[in-house]
Amino acid sequence: QVQLVESGGGLVQAGGSLRLSCAASGSIFSINAMGWYRQAPEKQRELVALISRGSTPNYADSVKGRFTISRDNAKNTAYLQMNSLKPEDTAVYYCNAIYLGKTYWGQGTPVTVSS
Repeated sequence: QVQLVESGGGLVQAGGSLRLSCAASGSIFSINAMGWYRQAPEKQRELVALISRGSTPNYADSVKGRFTISRDNAKNTAYLQMNSLKPEDTAVYYCNAIYLGKTYWGQGTPVTVSS
């Protein structure tokens, strides 16, 4: 089992920054891929950014150049640095991890960007 705990969400004004963290714990050796998804009210959950071992990160077009995903493999922790935030970035952000063929989700952390 893998547990994912997100932190770092909150309220920020447009143009501001936030840094999300996702810590993975449990009986794990190493996690292949970790990512961030988001779900705005009345919308489907969408991929924001994904980082896999040995690969370059992938980003949604809407966040390219503004968001940066990174990970600390020793700590099994992923980060999402969000800059130049826009009101349309408002959503609940979920951490995602793929381990031994299974997908795990965190509980989500809300991000609200005011105009």
